[in-house]
Amino acid sequence: MTSEAIDAAKIEAEQIKSFRDFLFSYNKLSELCFVDCVWDFTSRTIKDQENSCAVNCAEKFLKANQRISQRFQEFQVLSNENALAMAKK
Repeated sequence: MTSEAIDAAKIEAEQIKSFRDFLFSYNKLSELCFVDCVWDFTSRTIKDQENSCAVNCAEKFLKANQRISQRFQEFQVLSNENALAMAKK
């Protein structure tokens, strides 16, 4: 395998991992909000209460996920800075 082929394989593997992570989050969001917000199975239509609950649930989930990602990135930056400082000593 050439270096370019190896790089392409690594990029493809990373893209697959990112897509898998996205699908996991999407499925978790769907499951949580469905369980919490869908109560009436006697009608084919979605009630206004269920709709607003699902929208609020999705917004909260996405905001929490974004906040966790930000904190993780901040932690990673600090960790990297600490590792560099230790390596310089």
